[in-house]
Amino acid sequence: MQRYLFFAEESAALYFFNLMPLVYVFVFMAKRCTFAKDMEQKHTREEKMEAFGRMLDVLDALREKCPWDRKQTNESLRPNTIEETYELCDALMKDDVEDVCKELGDVLLHIAFYARIGEEKSQFDMADVCNHLVDKLIFRHPHVYHPSQIGAKNPRPLPYGENEEEREFSKVNNVDQVLDNWEQIKQKEKGGNKTVLAGVPAALPSLIKAYRIQDKARHVGFDWKDREDVWAKVREELGELEAELQRDDKQHAEEELGDFLFSVINAARLYKLNPDNALEHTNQKFIRRFNYIEQHSIKAGRPLTEMTLEEMDALWNEAKRGEKADV
Repeated sequence: MQRYLFFAEESAALYFFNLMPLVYVFVFMAKRCTFAKDMEQKHTREEKMEAFGRMLDVLDALREKCPWDRKQTNESLRPNTIEETYELCDALMKDDVEDVCKELGDVLLHIAFYARIGEEKSQFDMADVCNHLVDKLIFRHPHVYHPSQIGAKNPRPLPYGENEEEREFSKVNNVDQVLDNWEQIKQKEKGGNKTVLAGVPAALPSLIKAYRIQDKARHVGFDWKDREDVWAKVREELGELEAELQRDDKQHAEEELGDFLFSVINAARLYKLNPDNALEHTNQKFIRRFNYIEQHSIKAGRPLTEMTLEEMDALWNEAKRGEKADV
């Protein structure tokens, strides 16, 4: 989710249109959070709308009466938004339902805050954010909604009466078709991306950006015919990296390292693995095992710098065996 707010600095319009996908992701995750509760705890639509209105009322009061809230701008909130989004991502990785619910609230506050600032400048308000999001979702889901429902107060999904005629993108049989259509539809909509890769934010973390670039290219047919073929490319890039390292050419070695990492990310995508999640799981695994070593060094009264590599390796393997035993 962090990708959506990082780049909304150029104008009010950029803020507005970057808020919409974040609202969509927020609502989706909030719905997932609701499913995790016991059935008797689920709230009605009226209760949800009442809670949303309650949040807006409190935000309005804080904006008027709290010195800190009153002085906030889009620019001052942006670093906090990034931090809150990462905290939500961390909760999602840990699958901590209670923490996910809390962090969703923090992200929602920022969405509402940006909308409130837009309203104060007579640029847009929360209703505009929601309505534009809904119209965009209807436009991008022609297999679910007829175009006549764009702007409708109560959009009706298909099928019904006069809207059953054949239309472009109206028939889909699987998820891949939906995603392929999505990229093509985005280029057709007013104010949408003019090129296939235009929707990839420039400041995305490099690993995620590489995945998104490859995935977007895939949706227009630029991809390996057989996923097994990617391994020859991975081996080729690794060989070129090793050759540059042996020549001690750091500039070219860095270029080849980038090509090698790009090819590995491509392989992960082809095998439907999320490289960012995979790397984060490995990060957490390393942290757990290294913390185990450090805890033992503290108990033994020996600094890590005084332990031999063999001693640390033995504790590392001990931590590894403990993890397997817990599974």
